[in-house]
Amino acid sequence: MRVKIEREECISCGTCWSTCPDFFEEDPEDGYCSIIEQYRVGGDPAEGEVPADLEDCVREAAEECPVEIIHLDE
Repeated sequence: MRVKIEREECISCGTCWSTCPDFFEEDPEDGYCSIIEQYRVGGDPAEGEVPADLEDCVREAAEECPVEIIHLDE
């Protein structure tokens, strides 16, 4: 499963990184949602590849995002 985040629309509410801290993090530079470096595609903090064991929590984080900026390509 692949994930894409519309980071420019992030409101830094923390839902994603509190729901799935093994995949999402708060970017220390701008405070927006980012994908943890080891799961990034091409080093892009807004695009990542989800390992099978984290699919459920990533899906939950995407569903709970209040501004719906986390998109899953399953």
